Amino acid sequence: MSINATVIGTIFMDCKGSAQGTYRPTGRNLGSIEFVHGGVARNVAENLAGLLLPTTFISSVDRSGVGDEILQRLHSAGVNTKYIRSVDSQGMGMWLVVLDQNGDLAGSISQMPRLDVLSALLDEQGASILSESSHIILELDLNETITKKALQMAKEHAKPVYGIPGNLDVIRNNIEILKGMECFICNDIEAGQLLSQDIVNMKIPAIEKELVRYTKKTGLQSMVITLGSRGAVYYDRQENISGYQPVFPVNMIDSTGAGDAFFSGTIMGLIHQMPLSESVIYGSQVAAWTIESRESTCPELSARIKKEPLFKKIQKELLTRA
Repeated sequence: MSINATVIGTIFMDCKGSAQGTYRPTGRNLGSIEFVHGGVARNVAENLAGLLLPTTFISSVDRSGVGDEILQRLHSAGVNTKYIRSVDSQGMGMWLVVLDQNGDLAGSISQMPRLDVLSALLDEQGASILSESSHIILELDLNETITKKALQMAKEHAKPVYGIPGNLDVIRNNIEILKGMECFICNDIEAGQLLSQDIVNMKIPAIEKELVRYTKKTGLQSMVITLGSRGAVYYDRQENISGYQPVFPVNMIDSTGAGDAFFSGTIMGLIHQMPLSESVIYGSQVAAWTIESRESTCPELSARIKKEPLFKKIQKELLTRA
């Protein structure tokens, strides 16, 4: 079956404030404020299309000028948007974020979209959509009903599932949803909550050891923990191989979307049947390009991979699909 990656998740509009000087949490800060298309699943869908993978997105959006703009951008990026349902209100979420003078996250507030639209969409068309899909990328923690519904459909159609967390409530209360998942990627803060360990302040070898233990315990096929500027650790249970991947040098502009970019590049490698140890290199490069952009995704992603020697190994197949 040809590749057709299906992303299931939400769309957000991000309101981003960037401090001009040293950020003062309780004081006034001069800087810039801008609106950017965002959301974990939306970012991943745009990234995968930018990585020249055929991508279908199942989501919802507001029936408004902003909603139309989001749909147009996704369509222009190469994402199949025919399963994105437009509704009068709360079809997409809002994310208010403050970045400090270094471009790092200083604080945020999320307003979730209504999820009954996505749930109904899966009920009505999910089975036929998934039957046409080769790989499922699922934003976990949408809610328990949607998460379990999507996983059950994927299991019925024997489709591999790659999970990325939106928040952790559903996973923490239903840890069994990770069992059998092809790959799960989260950051060090999320991993600390799931593993009940202080991952942020833990040494790399100790994190790797905890990662192996947790992956085996949950029944995951593979798992990656991103560590911000420290890089990432990974474990492939089938190959019984764990390791560490450092970050690429970057000119830091904005760290928003870096985790989604890492996920996208890594999953792209896995979909092309690259080993996890190589796939995380692709993820690191896509994350680096995104950090050097003011947006939550790298607008020049497809052009960059065509010129980047790192992608030479799979470039022929990528360009054939472009």
